[in-house]
Formats: sequence, C-alpha cells, structure tokens
Amino acid sequence: MSDTKYDRLLEQYRGGALSRRGFLGAIAASAAAVGLAGGPIGALAAAKSIRFDGWGGSVSDALRKHAFEPYTRKTGIKVVDGTFSGVDEFYTRVRTSAPGTFNVFHSSGVFDYARYLDANLDVKLDESRIPNLKNVLQPLIEPFRKLSGGSLSAVPYDYGTTGLAYNTKIISKDEIEEKGVQILVDPKYKGKLGGIDDWRTQCWYGALISGQDPNDVKDLDVMWNALRKHRSMLRKYWASGAELMSLLSTNEIVATQGWSGRIATLQSKGFPIGYYEPKGTFAWQEDMFVLRGSPMAESEELLNFMLAPEVAIAVSEAQGYPPSLDPTKVKLPAKVSSLPAFDPTGTLDGRTFADPRYWNGVQKAWSKMFERIKSGY
Repeated sequence: MSDTKYDRLLEQYRGGALSRRGFLGAIAASAAAVGLAGGPIGALAAAKSIRFDGWGGSVSDALRKHAFEPYTRKTGIKVVDGTFSGVDEFYTRVRTSAPGTFNVFHSSGVFDYARYLDANLDVKLDESRIPNLKNVLQPLIEPFRKLSGGSLSAVPYDYGTTGLAYNTKIISKDEIEEKGVQILVDPKYKGKLGGIDDWRTQCWYGALISGQDPNDVKDLDVMWNALRKHRSMLRKYWASGAELMSLLSTNEIVATQGWSGRIATLQSKGFPIGYYEPKGTFAWQEDMFVLRGSPMAESEELLNFMLAPEVAIAVSEAQGYPPSLDPTKVKLPAKVSSLPAFDPTGTLDGRTFADPRYWNGVQKAWSKMFERIKSGY
C-alpha cells in the first residue's frame, strides 16, 4: 500500500468519515493485495489504548482505581488518563487538535454536550454495544437525546449539586437555613467566605442572591451588583476541588458554594462541614462523552464496563457523587444512598438544571463580565 493511500485513509479515520473497523479493514485488504506485513499496519493493530480526560484529584483517582485499571486487566486495552483545569480550556484543546487525539472525557453535562454537538465533534454511539445503559436514569438520558435528535454521543455517569458548604462550628444549621444564599453576602463573615472561580456558577448564584430565575435573568445590573457584593466579602476564589477542600478543612473559609461530592469526601474524613441546598440550587449531571475520531468499539466497550453496577457503585463510593444508575432498577448500598444530592426516587423531581442553549448563548458576554468583576470592576 502506498504512503499516499495510507495517509488518505488515516485522514478519513481521524476525521470521522471512516470507522476504526473500516479503517483497519481497508488497510488489511490493501496489505493483503501486495503481501505486506508489519509496518504501520502491525503497529496500528497493536495500538490498544484509549485516551481519557477528567477532573483530576479524588474523582480521577476513583475512576482510575475502580474503572480503568480493572478494564485494562480484563481487556488488555490501556486507558491513558489526563486531566483538565476547566471545561472551556479543554474545549479549546480539543478544537485545535487533530481528530482522534482525545477520545473520551468526563463532560460537564448538557453545557458541553450542546457545544460539542454544535462544533461537529460528536459521534453516534451504537447503543446495542452498551447494554448496561438500560440501568441508567431516564431523566438523565432524555436531555441528551433531545439535543442530538434521539441518538447519544455520551452516557450519563453521575450527578450532583453545587450547594452551600459551611463550617458547622461557626454557622449553625438554623442560620444557614434562615439565610440561604444570602450567607454569601453576609457582612458578618466578610473575609471568611469563598467562591468558585467559574462564571457559570457565579452567575447562577448571582441570580439567586438577587431573587431571579437563573434560567431567565431579567435584570442583569442587579445580578452583577450581587456578584460585586459577593466579591467584596471573599477570602478568595477557588479553582479546583482540592483547593475547595483545603480552604474548608483548614478553616480559612467558613462558607462557600461547594460541589456535593467534595463535601461528602470531607464529611467522610470527619471534618465539621455541613451542606445545604437552598431553593434553586444548581443541579447538574456529568457524562462520558466520546469524541469524533475515537476508536468506537473500544470506547463503547469501556462505557459499558464503567456502567456495570459493581463498577459504577465502587466509583461512586470513592468519588462521593451518586451514580447515574436508577435506584428502582439497581440496589444501591447505604454509602451511596446517603450521599448529598442522591435522589432515592430516581425521578430527579425538584432539581433545577441549567438550560444549555440559554447558558451557552450568554457565555461570551457573561464570562467576560465576570472576569471584570473578579478583577475589581
């Protein structure tokens, strides 16, 4: 097979126009015709790895120990896992890389799902190869189907909330329930408050503090002023789950927005940290998204393995977030059912999820404005 033909086939595969099976088949057929063996064909056929990118810290540790390493032992396919500092940064990396560079990533739910679809970076999963999908909560699956016309490019994997974390030695349960989101702008705790360095979460809570619907903000000036007031009370903005846990566990801050799973981890270690979900708490789900140009058979096999109840439950217990498994179909242990944000009904009723089209539509303007406020504007 000529180098030109091989390069053309490789380009089609990386661009998603040719499946991995079709790619290897075409190469094998060409090789057989000219009696070739080894070379790029042998190397490619032996390429048994999948690239995975995630959030790092305890979340990535849980996936590595309870999902990726057992998967590799079972299949021989290595999962090479990397991390990203934020969803926007990773999106830029994917868009500027050749198709196939990145394969599967721990996606931030409907936000990323919509924009990766819009950028034609998605795939269409063969659900017959993911039989464990039958145990996944339908309320988590349907938003994805709606965005991609009935098919799926990802499988829901966990869910949680970004509520209020607080030091129970300083702030009582009665006080947090009385003040709710206003605790984030309470002068009583000036210099002892934290806030996530994320424009979406900050704008969500800016809307709540100003008494507005986060999915339909009417008065931007009032929301921006709420965020300015919040900034004036801050000890600091935090940028990662590890930093959030450090600030709370060392008493550097006494209240902040916080991810339910990270708070569960602190609680399991005995730290006096409470968790409260005020009305309108930011609810979210995460998924395992397969990117265009990925080895589909291996990626689908990995997703199915990760959704196996014994695997998903082990990951959930280790990372502190409820799995996407339907509790009416799969028996979940007490360690999972006691997690913050867990819904025993499987309906997710009462959860407030973001409207992806609305939030992706305001991203450019609102993220820019938040950066200005963060800088003291």
